[in-house]
Amino acid sequence: MSKAKNYENEVAIQAKTRRATTEFINIINDLWYDKSIELVLFRNTLVDKRASEILNLINYAKEFVAKPISIDDALDIAKAIQEIKLPSSKLDIGKLAYECYLDVNGSKDKVAFVRHQLKDATISKDIQPKDVVLYGFGRIGRLLARELMSKMGKGSQLRLRAVVTRGAITESVLEKRASLLRIDSVHGDFLGTVQTDIENNALIINGTTVTMIAANAPEEIDYTAYGIHDALIIDNTGAFRDKEALSRHLKATGASKVLLTAPAKGIPNIVHGVNHKNHHPDIVDIFSAASCTTNAITPVLKVLEDNY
Repeated sequence: MSKAKNYENEVAIQAKTRRATTEFINIINDLWYDKSIELVLFRNTLVDKRASEILNLINYAKEFVAKPISIDDALDIAKAIQEIKLPSSKLDIGKLAYECYLDVNGSKDKVAFVRHQLKDATISKDIQPKDVVLYGFGRIGRLLARELMSKMGKGSQLRLRAVVTRGAITESVLEKRASLLRIDSVHGDFLGTVQTDIENNALIINGTTVTMIAANAPEEIDYTAYGIHDALIIDNTGAFRDKEALSRHLKATGASKVLLTAPAKGIPNIVHGVNHKNHHPDIVDIFSAASCTTNAITPVLKVLEDNY
């Protein structure tokens, strides 16, 4: 084959790959914004990714599992997921594509394979939206705000409704909060829009109003006055570090659960994958997310303890 023909073939293959990637992106967005189903690729988020980023992740997946997973495989799996009635969920399309590759029958009929793999996922209660309030707006609070807003989807799960800070909320304070949210010296720019609503003491993040509330104590706030009910309060201030202190949040009207972004005394310190099933949220109202070190090392230690 001449170099000219080889080049033309490469161009044609690249165009076909790009079309498949574009279709894949459309399905990702449809599932996320219409059904609250988030597709990830070996835990890498796919929502709001460009075609080149998607293809780079596909190459990463191929090297990760040492199997010839392609964008066409991912697209076929995504189409199969689209045909199944599923509850709000997060599905790892890389894991599904890998398992499908290993299954002889799965590679022949991907829809049947995906139906079989996800058969238990079709049995689920409807997930009700949950109002979320960030108590504190330092770096951790702002990173939480970024994550919550990027995972908003159709608003059927966690919905950031307000941020509580100390001190008066003036125009200059709002502008400062907005600027710090837009740009982080370590984590870079926020890939969204942040505007200030001076009249209503609010930030408009990705077109959604997030009310800024000034308070000196947790128990003095009436969240229902802002249309917030049964809220999860995420305390990221570090000021309250035991059950008694954190219980003050539950005295606020409209608050029902408290999550601390640090280890604490007298409450469950949760590490997902280790003890997240030990404390039911219908029984326990105050949780800790434990420390970053604990979250990093405990899952590995659990695997070692369980298997060796």
